[in-house]
Amino acid sequence: MDLDRPEVTAGTGEQDGVRGAGAAAGTGAGGRGRTTAVRLALIALPAAFLALFFAYPVAAITARGLYDGGRWHPERIAEVLGDPGILHVVWFTVWQAAASTVLTVALALPGAYVLARYDFPGRRALRALVTVPFVMPTVVVGSAFLGLLGRGGLTEQWWGLRLDEGPAAILLAHVFFNYAVVVRVVGSLWAQLDPRQEEAARVLGAGRWAAWRTVTLPALAPSVVAAAAMVFLFTFTSFGVVQVLGGPRYATLEVEIYRQTAQLLDLPTAAVLTLVQFAAVAALMALHARAVRRRRGAPALVDASRTARRPRGARQRALLAAVLAQIAVLIVVPLAVLVERSLSGPGGYGPDFYRDLASADATGGTFTVAPLEAIGNSLAYAAAATAIALTVGGLAAVALTLRGPGGRTGRLVRGFDALLMLPLGTSAVTVGFGFLVALDEPPLDLRSSWILVPLAQALVGTPFVVRTLLPVLRAVDDRLREAAAVLGAPPARVWREVDLPPARRALLVSAGFAFAVSLGEFGATVFIARADAPTLPVAVARLLGRAGEASYGQAMALSTILMLVCAATLLALEGVRTDRSGEL
Repeated sequence: MDLDRPEVTAGTGEQDGVRGAGAAAGTGAGGRGRTTAVRLALIALPAAFLALFFAYPVAAITARGLYDGGRWHPERIAEVLGDPGILHVVWFTVWQAAASTVLTVALALPGAYVLARYDFPGRRALRALVTVPFVMPTVVVGSAFLGLLGRGGLTEQWWGLRLDEGPAAILLAHVFFNYAVVVRVVGSLWAQLDPRQEEAARVLGAGRWAAWRTVTLPALAPSVVAAAAMVFLFTFTSFGVVQVLGGPRYATLEVEIYRQTAQLLDLPTAAVLTLVQFAAVAALMALHARAVRRRRGAPALVDASRTARRPRGARQRALLAAVLAQIAVLIVVPLAVLVERSLSGPGGYGPDFYRDLASADATGGTFTVAPLEAIGNSLAYAAAATAIALTVGGLAAVALTLRGPGGRTGRLVRGFDALLMLPLGTSAVTVGFGFLVALDEPPLDLRSSWILVPLAQALVGTPFVVRTLLPVLRAVDDRLREAAAVLGAPPARVWREVDLPPARRALLVSAGFAFAVSLGEFGATVFIARADAPTLPVAVARLLGRAGEASYGQAMALSTILMLVCAATLLALEGVRTDRSGEL
């Protein structure tokens, strides 16, 4: 059983008659042809969007680096990969991603268990709190840990240690950023596992650890693997965190691609690194897809509301207290330090840095407009990106849930499902620079258009829309659609009357996620945001790149504002969340 696509058991009596009539009407030659035509029509717009604003820019920037003088130059690949400095970047990228993944899974599994199985006051607010870092811009996450571990941070004040510009800060920031991935992905399944199975094993003589290892862990394995794959993907392509905390000594492939394009203008090296990153991400996705296909024996699932209990006994209360303390240290302290740094001015605590954001003059020439205008820019861009992502992702999700024939069309649709996820694992820096290189001639001369920023943000938001809507649409009983069709409802009315009602909340959730991740998009936006219309993450990065206590404090203030916007979005999402609203 696919965990986000519950199986539908056959009905009896009159229900079987309706199902049989609907199936006969929908599976004949004409029905199969109509289904295929509808599928292809729905896929047309998302496919065109990906082709024009993802594949074309990435191919253009790669070709610009490897095609010269009328011919391709594959020898450049060997030249770049033979550079010891580049090999160090590749090694560090893989090492920090693997270490971040192991550390995140190990630290977040207890939190996933507590939030899935314990019922306590503030549980919903805590779920929203641990998710805030995931939708925060990576450059803001870097800013939070810079305030915690860097100059004047708590570690320097208490122990005289500066831990920024090194692997320790990067790993901790990645745990902070990805903690919610494990809690949400693993916790959503853990909450639905029947606890009576583990209890039965203990009745038969198994100890607590043996029962968990032999019963619960195998059932959780698919979600743990999925969460680990996601964490590895996000940390392998990490940019903002490493850009802020890595300093000149530590760089991931993404940071090195940015340096080679924006600072050195070495497109051949950037193109080779883009191909290396793309190949690694494609291999990871292929391995994960293979693991999902080979999965056997789905666990028994129950209503999640029936498995959560008040913690009983000293052991359970101690575990709850330990998890709360862990969340306080890993999540709350960096956020609190961000706020404290934003209020700590030369004359003591106060809103001086926030007042400076209202004037371009107070930034010392860093901006041509007041940094505070970046708030309105970000909100407008994110709203446009959300509308694009909902349109593209919604059409794709509907196409993927249509029950149709297999064969070539079925393989095409399954392949398209995988393609929709590629923007999450492809260099955002490459996409942003590719926009400037590829979209510079009519009819796609968009370099001076404001729409470039929402288009780049929508590429990141679309996968979240698809993964959020798919479980809900797949859970709709086919018999309802078939019955409506037998009664004469056209496809549009079937969708409006059968599919749309249960999908409304998932649409709100997907819109919220798309809005939040659009607010935080940095890798591509840093190339294409106009100087007179910066987004919040771009404005933060500019302030951090300027020396001086005033610029640092203004960066902390602007980061705090962005954090509050993201937190408000997450709290609103938690209010409309549905158990079938996707992996996150």
